[in-house]
Amino acid sequence: MSNKREVSINLVSCQNDGQSSEKTELFSKGTFEKTDNGYRISYEESEATGYEGSVTTLETFGDDKVIMDRTGAVTSNLVIEMGTKHHCVYGTPYGSFTVGVNAKDIKSMLNDEGGSLDLHYVIDVNSSYIGDFEIKVDVKQ
Repeated sequence: MSNKREVSINLVSCQNDGQSSEKTELFSKGTFEKTDNGYRISYEESEATGYEGSVTTLETFGDDKVIMDRTGAVTSNLVIEMGTKHHCVYGTPYGSFTVGVNAKDIKSMLNDEGGSLDLHYVIDVNSSYIGDFEIKVDVKQ
C-alpha cells in the first residue's frame, strides 16, 4: 500500500564557504510518503537552484540520517549521517566529483501530515573545506 501524495514544498538552502554565503528558496509541488524508516520527499528542481531538469529525493531515517538523491540532468547521492563521514558523488552542472559529507545536525519534525526537515552539513573535497550547507524543507498538504 502506497501512501504517496502530492504536497507543497518550500525549501530554503543556505551555503556558506567562510567568505560568502548564498541563499536559495524553492517553492515546488512534490510527493511525500511514509517509509519503513521515516519519510521520503521528492520534488523537481528549478532554474533557481541551478539543477533544472533534475528530481531530488530526500529520504529520512529519524534524526540520524538523510539520503539526498538527485537524478536527471544532474546526478548526486549524498548520505548525511550523524557521527559518520561519507564520501559521496556530488553532481553539479559543471561535472561530478567525490566529496566528504559530515552531518552537523539533523532535525526531522515530519509526521504523516507533513512537517519540516532541517539539515546542516559540511562538505569537503580531499579534506579541503568547501562549505557549510543548511537546508530547511517544509512539507504541506
